[in-house]
Amino acid sequence: MIAMRSALVILILLIVFGGAQAQQLDSIPVDSIAVPKFLEEALIKSTRAGKEVPTTHTNVKKGELEKLNLGQDLPVLLDQTPSLVSTSDAGAGVGYTSLRLRGSDQTRINVTLNGIPYNDAESQGVFWVNMPDLGSSVSNIQIQRGVGTSTNGAGAFGGTVNIQTMDPSKIAFGEVSASYGSFNTYRLNGQFGTGLLAKKFAFQGRVSKIESDGYIDRASSNLTSFFIAGAYYGAKDILRLNVFGGKEITYQSWNGVDEATLQTNRTDNSAGTDFFKKAGDPYDKQVDNYRQDHYQLIYSRQIGEKWYINPALHYTRGYGYFEEYKVDEKLADYQLSPVTVGADTILNTDLVRRRWLDNHFYGAVFSAIYKGERLGLTFGGGFNQYRGAHFGQVIWAQFAANGDTEHQYYYSDGIKNDGNIYAKLTYTVKEKFRFFVDLQFRSVLHKLDGTDNDQRFIELDKSFNFFNPKAGLSFDFNDKNSMYGTFAVGHREPTRSDFIDAPVCEAPNAERMYNLEVGYQFAHPKYAFTANYYLMNYKNQLVLTGELNDVGSAVRTNVDKSYRMGLELMGSVKPLKWLNVNANVTYSINKIKNFEEVMYVYDENYTFLGEQRNEYNNTDISFSPNLIGAINLTFIPVKGLSVALLGKYVSKQYLDNTQNEDRRLDAYFTTNLNVNYSFKFWILKDVTLSLLVNNIFNSLYESNGYTFSEVYRTASNDSRADYNYYYPQAGVNVLGGVKIKF
Repeated sequence: MIAMRSALVILILLIVFGGAQAQQLDSIPVDSIAVPKFLEEALIKSTRAGKEVPTTHTNVKKGELEKLNLGQDLPVLLDQTPSLVSTSDAGAGVGYTSLRLRGSDQTRINVTLNGIPYNDAESQGVFWVNMPDLGSSVSNIQIQRGVGTSTNGAGAFGGTVNIQTMDPSKIAFGEVSASYGSFNTYRLNGQFGTGLLAKKFAFQGRVSKIESDGYIDRASSNLTSFFIAGAYYGAKDILRLNVFGGKEITYQSWNGVDEATLQTNRTDNSAGTDFFKKAGDPYDKQVDNYRQDHYQLIYSRQIGEKWYINPALHYTRGYGYFEEYKVDEKLADYQLSPVTVGADTILNTDLVRRRWLDNHFYGAVFSAIYKGERLGLTFGGGFNQYRGAHFGQVIWAQFAANGDTEHQYYYSDGIKNDGNIYAKLTYTVKEKFRFFVDLQFRSVLHKLDGTDNDQRFIELDKSFNFFNPKAGLSFDFNDKNSMYGTFAVGHREPTRSDFIDAPVCEAPNAERMYNLEVGYQFAHPKYAFTANYYLMNYKNQLVLTGELNDVGSAVRTNVDKSYRMGLELMGSVKPLKWLNVNANVTYSINKIKNFEEVMYVYDENYTFLGEQRNEYNNTDISFSPNLIGAINLTFIPVKGLSVALLGKYVSKQYLDNTQNEDRRLDAYFTTNLNVNYSFKFWILKDVTLSLLVNNIFNSLYESNGYTFSEVYRTASNDSRADYNYYYPQAGVNVLGGVKIKF
């Protein structure tokens, strides 16, 4: 009831204030140093939407992130943006975090860093934990919802998150910050900038250390990261080198909390796991241990008066493993021979295994931009290659007749080539009408060879060719009112898991989406309003049905027809000099037209008896809330002091596609308090004290989960068993920090 009242407050504020969470299409902040501003903008605009492009997006400025950033990951910092839902495995925003956009998970969200792809090539997922404290090195972020404009990397089905990292400052500075709070969460951060050297060069850097015990038991995080940017500024060109990376060691909390335990101990994630030694103590190295380093060389040059070119080279190196203690495993599953002890033959053993990833991702991207009085042209594209090895080792076993201390029991290689070219055209007629056309061709080749962790031989040689057209127009009624509309087609190839887990002779098909966006914008110095209607119509969307392959792995299956349709309202108003109000709300309908659930039937001895298939029509797509709302009330009572109340509402979500009330996440509403006070002290340029109180009303909620079901048959009846697992989020928790700039 409280949650529904809160959602109603958001809607009333939108109506009363008529505001728009600022979605000014031309408000991308770029710090100029010693060259004309358009050169730095050219580094951004090739993969972004500007004022002339009729697409749905939100710009997030550096200052907005700085107020909230006390070490939590980017999904949490972006939680107030429209149609976005964030979650944290550890429950406190540090460690493994993720986001959904319009109900779409991260495998359907294209993420770029300075126009360079970031999504993992094989899973298409995004692992923010590999870039701890990235928010401290961000200049600005643009979130495009829907297909958006053509960009490099993974197909954008839910949206695009385009991150622009910081450029070296023209003024020398040093900065240190520290924060501490609940669950022994702390962050130490140091930054420096050389300013301009010889009027041509500048360097800037950051190092960060973050640790947290996490809200959930055994969900600790130990994170380090760095960022170094160097730039050369000529009269008509810029050359930038970015080197950054992160190292994470996180205790494995990805199993969640089972439904029965959730009622008695929300933080106990031990049920259903086997990381306990026979002595009864948890295995203290049940961790994910991974390092990822990025190298980017980016160039921008003006040619003539109206042309700009932007080539870039990149290389990402990633390697690491997750380690697990496993109880009573079959020796044969690890290519280990039976052990004979006296008259006994031992076939099972406790062991410790590591599953490794060792990968390289590299390539080149480019764009050429023509900027005329009425005509704008962008040509671009890129070619990227991923090379990665998956392998497993047994590093200890209670019983083993063969194998050394790093016994390898599976190995596979993967190669993925991803190339694309695109052309974008904008044309303005009488400063009122703007036409937009965007054509992209993308080609993907994916190869796999070797054995998987379940000892299956895997082999893949599959290519895809996609044509992704987009077109739209916008019309300015006057300097305050405008409308836009766009239609786009997007494609997305299946992931590595989709291929290797598919049943024999049932290879998955690529997904296709038709995306319509229609919006209205009203802008005024004191208040603004945006309304956007969207339709995302899918062909062959891949979803979980409950089906398993021959070794028990979950299989995603193409469903013929599904769609998402919604209305997004965004508003901002400044009714008083000391008060800012920003709000957004999304109402959506998310449906699969025909869905077949697959359940497996067992007898009382857990002997497999066969399948049971259940037909459903017009059910909600899993993890797709019908209502998402956010509100930000910022008070500025005195100079340097800001006090913000941040509210977030997410309606119920289903854990699967059957729309069953027994398998769902309940609706929740949270309120956070954010206080920042900045002042000058002695020789210090700036001192900022920050306080972040999350979930101040101690709402008990779960923001993510998963489920699977089975049927048990006896002589008299069949009974269904649902196994639901959840990711509880922390109740009231506090982070406090200080930042000193000199």
